[in-house]
Amino acid sequence: MSREEMDTLGWEECDVILVTGDAYIDHPSFGMALVGRLLEAQGYRVGIISQPDWQSADDFRKLGKPRLYYGVTAGNMDSMVNRYTADRKPRSDDAYTPNGEPNKRPDRAVSVYAQRCREAFPGTPVVIGSIEASLRRIAHYDYWSDKVRRSVLFESKADMLIFGNAERALVDLTRRMADGENIKTIRDLRGTAFLVPSGWMPGEDWGVHNSTRVDIPGKIDAHPDPYLMVQPNTPGCATDNKPAEESNPAMVEPKAEVVKPIRIMSREERLAMQKEKHNKTVVRLPSFETVSTDPVMYAHASRVFHLESNPGNARALVQAHGDRDVWMNPPPLPLQMDEMDNVYDLEYARGPHPSYGNANIPAWEMIRFSVNIMRGCFGGCTFCSITEHEGRIIQSRSEPSILREIEHIRDKTKGFTGIISDLGGPTANMYRLSCKDKEIESTCRRLSCVYPSICVNLGTNHNPLIKLYRKARAIPGVKKVLIQSGLRYDLAVRSPEYVKELVTHHVGGLLKIAPEHTESNVLSKMMKPGIGAYDEFKALFEKYSIEAGKKQYLIPYFIAAHPGATDEDMLNLALWLKKNNFRLDQVQTFMPTPMAMASAMYHSRKNPLHKVTDDSETVETPRTLKQRQAHKAFLRYYDPKNWPILRDTLRRMGRGDLIGTGERHLIPPYVVGEENFKPSAGKRAMPMLAPGAEKRGKLPPAAGGGRGKANALTGSLTARAAVETKARPSILDTIKVKAKAPPKPARGSRK
Repeated sequence: MSREEMDTLGWEECDVILVTGDAYIDHPSFGMALVGRLLEAQGYRVGIISQPDWQSADDFRKLGKPRLYYGVTAGNMDSMVNRYTADRKPRSDDAYTPNGEPNKRPDRAVSVYAQRCREAFPGTPVVIGSIEASLRRIAHYDYWSDKVRRSVLFESKADMLIFGNAERALVDLTRRMADGENIKTIRDLRGTAFLVPSGWMPGEDWGVHNSTRVDIPGKIDAHPDPYLMVQPNTPGCATDNKPAEESNPAMVEPKAEVVKPIRIMSREERLAMQKEKHNKTVVRLPSFETVSTDPVMYAHASRVFHLESNPGNARALVQAHGDRDVWMNPPPLPLQMDEMDNVYDLEYARGPHPSYGNANIPAWEMIRFSVNIMRGCFGGCTFCSITEHEGRIIQSRSEPSILREIEHIRDKTKGFTGIISDLGGPTANMYRLSCKDKEIESTCRRLSCVYPSICVNLGTNHNPLIKLYRKARAIPGVKKVLIQSGLRYDLAVRSPEYVKELVTHHVGGLLKIAPEHTESNVLSKMMKPGIGAYDEFKALFEKYSIEAGKKQYLIPYFIAAHPGATDEDMLNLALWLKKNNFRLDQVQTFMPTPMAMASAMYHSRKNPLHKVTDDSETVETPRTLKQRQAHKAFLRYYDPKNWPILRDTLRRMGRGDLIGTGERHLIPPYVVGEENFKPSAGKRAMPMLAPGAEKRGKLPPAAGGGRGKANALTGSLTARAAVETKARPSILDTIKVKAKAPPKPARGSRK
């Protein structure tokens, strides 16, 4: 982190200098610490430049010139998601900065940092990575500028981009560069992307699969008459170089047959030849110039890209940008369990760098007592970028490794009170779940293992996770182990024993799950299960909560303004929320992140989940600020701040019948003075108006305020995990108990 630390270690120079947009926290949940410790374990001297001043190159020179390369990352979170809300408004804080201070990193931090590294020491190789670089490795739609931008390799001028799980590629690259190999000649590492001259190939034996246009049926010729002794001389198809009208329709004698010996190949030989040919084929995507001007081709490119994402069968991809190509090798192979253990068992200090003193770093406080037990997600939700970054194959740590980390938290982490805040990852309950057949897994091209239904080849055995939970809470000094990662409830219902274990021992009053929507039209664009799966899980959750003698509640998450969502869809969701007495405190508006399939829908209005053509399905998407705000308002229909826009929307929809004071109404008519209602301090969400309350002069209490914490991948606000112990008329944050109208006085009595 400083020259003084280098002097203490006796270093004259660093082999590798890593630049990050986050505060430096030496903990395996933070990518920079994980990468740094991994390279250190290989014997390299690693320097860290954290949140440098990007206005000049001075901060990038403070550790001297790296012997091998600069490694550049924006941090655990995309810098644009970190800095801006879904409405493109600047955020007021940064969870990865001391004291949450904003504006400590630039927009598009990877590109800015990489350029400053080149300015600091011209000629020094620059390698970029992290989620920001990973999701921008090809031409991508950028929500904040509302246009398709080039690969980040062009803006950053980096020598190499490492995407996905970077450990193997990073170690191999560093070793080969340390042995004297030039980075510009290292072209065979999986999980890497780089710029090459147009038409470049790794070898003469490579072939190209051209996907630069959508599939259009060609000319279909009539079947030849098998009884004719002569054959017509016609072109093979409409795409032949020679125009059809120039073909000679005359009948000609068939050519003499050439007899060749037949060689019978074994099945193994045939499969080996096919595999070798497959592995030496590159898929050419439509060029940047094409996808930046043609939304249909952008959606087609997105579909092709995602179909080439399984490391077991993915081919290399190439995309032209002018006179240069972006070449992407196949995704990295998943880490095996012992490799995952080796990464997480390294000697982490498990805390922020001492230079931050007593400063509060919100992201650190959020994961301080949590343990990451797995990576990846096979859910395939179209709005999420996890699969594009970490992959669909689950990579799990061993039970002993996880239990050791819990003991380290107990023994080394200051402030530990005996409560492990989470055992999870991208999801809570995909630990050690995988395809039942590795051969099937290596050839599968499904975008999701659980949509439209759970694949018959997917193992859904939760027993390893149940055993882990039991052993974790049995560790001396551990009072409770909570689960706060999002639960995949359609998988959980396959194991009632797991649901019982979870509900009985690992819920702190509130449990997060994400139905995301109720309407099948929208759920199909999200690749999420129907609301029936939620109802099934809810029944189990309530059953086991009662058996455990606990009052516990579900926190459902929903997304507003997702591609495909109409005003009617959002109204139906609001009515469902009212019917089920849900009051959502923190809600999320869809934010298109680079390379996500839902982002392709948002930009192109086409559905890349199916074959894309000019006349294929059109996905209508809320794009105007007013419509997006109205969709968000439907999720918080009880809040007086949202009533004006909802009244306008309902009247425009012809649903003014839902404005009133009765039980069947969604929102009340205008109340004198409602524009002066202000949110009050505290964490309680506002109770709904009882029917007719405004007629009796009872105005509703103000809505609850406060901010949640930023999610590392999506920037969404997470619900609070606090549990209200004092009995109150409503349940904290999410659940509403219907207010009862006071009994009417008997006729003739005094009021």
